[in-house]
Amino acid sequence: MSALRGAWVLAAQCPSRLGTVDVVTRFLKEQSCYITELHSFDDYRGGQFFIRAAFRPEVADFEESTFREQLAARAVEFGMTFELMAPETRLPVVIMVSKADHCLNDLLYRYRTGQLAIDVRAIISNHPDLEPLASWHGLPYHHLPITSETKPQQEAAVKRVVDESGAELVILARYMQVLSAALCHEFAGRAINIHHSLLPGFKGARPYHQAYEKGVKLVGATAHYINDDLDEGPIIAQGVEAVDHAHYPEDLVAKGRDIECLTLARAVRYHQEKRVFLHAGRTVVLAG
Repeated sequence: MSALRGAWVLAAQCPSRLGTVDVVTRFLKEQSCYITELHSFDDYRGGQFFIRAAFRPEVADFEESTFREQLAARAVEFGMTFELMAPETRLPVVIMVSKADHCLNDLLYRYRTGQLAIDVRAIISNHPDLEPLASWHGLPYHHLPITSETKPQQEAAVKRVVDESGAELVILARYMQVLSAALCHEFAGRAINIHHSLLPGFKGARPYHQAYEKGVKLVGATAHYINDDLDEGPIIAQGVEAVDHAHYPEDLVAKGRDIECLTLARAVRYHQEKRVFLHAGRTVVLAG
């Protein structure tokens, strides 16, 4: 977070055309804003341009509303849409979890120490097991058990908690339930899931034991936005590490947990820092 401390962030996209970099950088210069970080990407296949700039106003009377209005007027010619994030913004989130605590524990540590600029509003679980961890952090814990018969009511309660908390991102930190298509659409672009990257080869229970039996040489994790195709949403971040014959199933499980924690935290940070753009069912991640 140190690179963004004190900086505003502008993230924009528009159809590919001449002058797309200039419209952003020239505007920032005219507004006396010093660019501290700049990344862009032109998708020549999709005909779409993406740009992200972190900047620091060099004037004392910088006004966000005026900045937005003037940039919006300039952006019309390019069909450009943009988001603007103020310095030190903390993204309101709700975390969903089942029984495994490694990803939740890691996120809460990064939240508590300021490594992730998030504001955890609530934790939702279909089990009561992790309530003591939430209580230790002073966070509301909603135990919402679920069965096939009660799934509609449970998901309605999930949505109610998210809506009432004002969360802008839902983090599925090893929440071991398949969300309905309706809830996936409701949370589209604002819910991140994490799973081991042994899929689709080793589905179901004990995937690391299955991988061990096959002599797998790589294990990893994938963090992605959810959609109604199970574990196949637009990918934000992935992590991988080499393993060998000396790694027994329990070693693979332990390594997998570590990678899941790091990969999920990275994906949440990318989202919070507005480095992720969704376009045509995939992501553009301007991570630097």
